[in-house]
Amino acid sequence: MAGVPTKHHSKSKVGRRRSHLALVAQNLIVCKECGTAVKPHHYCANCGYYKGKEVKPRIAKLVEKKK
Repeated sequence: MAGVPTKHHSKSKVGRRRSHLALVAQNLIVCKECGTAVKPHHYCANCGYYKGKEVKPRIAKLVEKKK
């Protein structure tokens, strides 16, 4: 029969395996241009700025070139 465990897994063994499955809260920063929450080291999807420079239109041009 498939799917039947052959050995018993103790609570501590299962807990040690699952210790890396915990969810971690995202670290967010405030965009200096528009004030929305943004992931660090990512451009703002709301205004298109990254480190005080507008980058969203440049990214859109690069995507169009690849097509």
